[in-house]
Amino acid sequence: MMKALILSGGKGTRLRPLTYTTAKQLVPVANTPILGYVLRHIKDAGIKDIGIIISPETGNEVKQYVKDGKVWGVNVTYILQTEPAGLAHAVKTAKNFLKKDNFIMYLGDNLLSHGVKDAVREFKRQPIDAAVFLKEVDNPRQFGVAKLDRKGNIVKLIEKPKNPPSNLALVGVYIFTAMIHDAIDKIKPSFRGELEITDAIQMLISMGGRVKSEILKGWWLDTGKKDDILQANTIVLDEYIKRQINGMVDSKSQILGRVTVEKGASVMNSIIRGPVVIGKNSEIKNSFIGPFTSIGSEVTVTDSSIEHSVILSNAFLSGVERLEDSLIGKNTKVIRNRVRHRALRLMIGDDSTVEV
Repeated sequence: MMKALILSGGKGTRLRPLTYTTAKQLVPVANTPILGYVLRHIKDAGIKDIGIIISPETGNEVKQYVKDGKVWGVNVTYILQTEPAGLAHAVKTAKNFLKKDNFIMYLGDNLLSHGVKDAVREFKRQPIDAAVFLKEVDNPRQFGVAKLDRKGNIVKLIEKPKNPPSNLALVGVYIFTAMIHDAIDKIKPSFRGELEITDAIQMLISMGGRVKSEILKGWWLDTGKKDDILQANTIVLDEYIKRQINGMVDSKSQILGRVTVEKGASVMNSIIRGPVVIGKNSEIKNSFIGPFTSIGSEVTVTDSSIEHSVILSNAFLSGVERLEDSLIGKNTKVIRNRVRHRALRLMIGDDSTVEV
């Protein structure tokens, strides 16, 4: 039997102020929270028993979104990690849930293009103790990096090396046997005061465990920063959005390309150029919505021009001459004053009002 452990804690400091009020794993990409894609990937791999690591700060939000997991056809157990003491500490915290079972550990703010189904199937076929997902990157000094032997086995992991032995970065998805628990018990906290999963995997190798690499061919996105969210939104819209007009579009409007208008939404005297998704019960009036924009539910946009942006639910934008490359939180207002601007690039947390 294989289980899954999703890490959905952490404080999301790189996405503040948005993550003062929203769990980073719940920030939407193409109107679906990142955590929703992770759950779908795990379900598609045939895994139904999932533990979700939550933090005291954002745990209730995660619970409200996932509930008991029935929407995805999975069983969910919530596991509280009282402090962000490292990825290996999260595994230790979940030991009673994981027991002796094999498990996949998936960081809840990561997105993989092809999911994990093939990797899980391959892990079950091979006599290995861990599989570590890797991706070629241009800037390996900013990541944990793996050194491989000729057979693709991992022989060493180095955290943010000055002289990287390869350009293969750890992407935040791992598959383990129960042997990882013994390895975690043997390591000590790092200089950051955390139990590092890289140290645990290195210990696993020292104990004679076989650690195989799983090199990703498709895209991988770590959605920890504003630009990461916008890039993820662009890629997902480009790959998955179809032309579906389920809301109301008046005769004065133009819908160009792959645009999804969800139920209850209305588009009046506006131009929408896809790929774009407009959420339920949103209203677009006298506006231009350009490519690679996600408009959440219950959003109002009037007399504005927006492109390459993510607008969360219940936002209100009026008279914004040009907004691009922006991430706008829930329950926000962006409204025009008398001063004219060139393109605005904003990142605004929830429950805010900005006059521009």
